Amino acid sequence: METFSSIDAMRAWCREKSISGKTIGLVPTMGALHEGHLSLVHAAKNSCDHCVTSIFVNPTQFAANEDLDQYPRPIEDDLAMLRHAGVEAVFMPTADEMYPGGAERHATSVHPSAVALPLEGVHRPEHFAGVATVVMKLFQAAPSDRAFFGRKDFQQLCVIEHMVRDLNLPIEIVPCDIVREPDGLAMSSRNRYLSDNERQRALCISKSLNLVERAFLDGSRDPKQLESIMGDHLSPCDRVDYAVVVDRQTLLPVPKITRNAVALVAARLGATRLIDNRELETG
Repeated sequence: METFSSIDAMRAWCREKSISGKTIGLVPTMGALHEGHLSLVHAAKNSCDHCVTSIFVNPTQFAANEDLDQYPRPIEDDLAMLRHAGVEAVFMPTADEMYPGGAERHATSVHPSAVALPLEGVHRPEHFAGVATVVMKLFQAAPSDRAFFGRKDFQQLCVIEHMVRDLNLPIEIVPCDIVREPDGLAMSSRNRYLSDNERQRALCISKSLNLVERAFLDGSRDPKQLESIMGDHLSPCDRVDYAVVVDRQTLLPVPKITRNAVALVAARLGATRLIDNRELETG
């Protein structure tokens, strides 16, 4: 497994593989890897000739009051996991490499589509501009045929899909299913922040989504009714930022579900903010 901190070196490695006719799958991460990330790696390896994983904690997607400095960075453990998974190349740039002159002075950015405005866009208004910008930069640093993203960060996935479509980027976005703990909690790098009590209480999130899905499969098409079911079962959380059922394409509210929808939750247990979702397909 080769590791690169230089954009030029990473780009040259990818171009060499492409020139030889091989396909490349890119798995962008912020590190603190778990089985959810490894599922993306396995999907990339099954779909492409080579797999590149990036590890970069992107400063432009964190607000001033968020956990950039505390974000876990177990780099040796991450590299061991990627090596064991058979990753051929890891891109680990510094912030100065990705943002010459400093992230705070980085004047050019990607303005995401309207799908970035609701939900996370309300609670973290600068977040998706930072996400879209760094993903665009990663696509340039490690030019690949496909990029693999998990469905747990559902709105992020939508933002990236729209960016690729709107800017005619020559890369395929491959969504991958949420990976869960045996008790249903969606895997997340932030789960390690939870105390034992918070970890137990966090199970209400996936349970609320299970109940919404069951009601939907039983015929309910009223978003307000489904949202009420979620709200009734999220009381163990210390705070709920949102628990909504919205249109799958726009992430906006609808009076009645007539096409594919998605239930999304963002909630806090102590100081830890968790997100989860469940897609509701009309067929």
